[in-house]
Amino acid sequence: MSQTVPLHIIARIRSDFPTKFGIPRQSGLADAPARIVFEPEYLNADALRGIDGFSHLWLIWQFSEAVRDGWSPTVRPPKLGGNRRMGVFATRSPFRPNAIGLSSVRLDRVELHTPDGPVLHVSGADLMDGTPIFDIKPYLAYTDAHPEATGGFALQNRDGVLHVRCTDDLLDRLPAGRREALLAILAQDPRPGYQHEPGRVYGFPFAGCEVRFSVEDNTLTVQDIIPSP
Repeated sequence: MSQTVPLHIIARIRSDFPTKFGIPRQSGLADAPARIVFEPEYLNADALRGIDGFSHLWLIWQFSEAVRDGWSPTVRPPKLGGNRRMGVFATRSPFRPNAIGLSSVRLDRVELHTPDGPVLHVSGADLMDGTPIFDIKPYLAYTDAHPEATGGFALQNRDGVLHVRCTDDLLDRLPAGRREALLAILAQDPRPGYQHEPGRVYGFPFAGCEVRFSVEDNTLTVQDIIPSP
């Protein structure tokens, strides 16, 4: 018999990704900065007492753009080009019985007194701007890290990072604190796994700009970075 368990949104992420396109496929792949802003009910600095002693955190959050009625026991992972079905519990697909995500992020600093209340500044998050967060827990390397772990099909078709070409005048259109993050995002190849068309120009919004790029062989070339009006 199915049971429903209530979950409370405690915070939301404020990131440079207004849409899902361009978001790193996993947390930690790019040092994109973000802020965790708490909901009014949880604006209590005491709840963060001691958190500054940890370098990394676990975020438990909702795939808010993937909530749907019903579920499928198999999904088509982009990692496999969208051509093969795998069991949903063998993937990190957002289309799950419960649309819940798990990310490990680095805690850069804690700011207790801001107009938004207590704020956690983090980097390495793979969350779209406004994503609801259900819980935050400290990452413990002595129990959470498993260097001997195997990666199954997720390690297949790993072609390595792309070589990124971007002129300085284009990169200078981004805020200084976002430039290295963008290069890391692009190096991971943000194209959908099943859309690798040579010469095609792709685009995604990031940090208040529209980033346009193309890929030829193993080289990604930034065609334009257009600041939002």
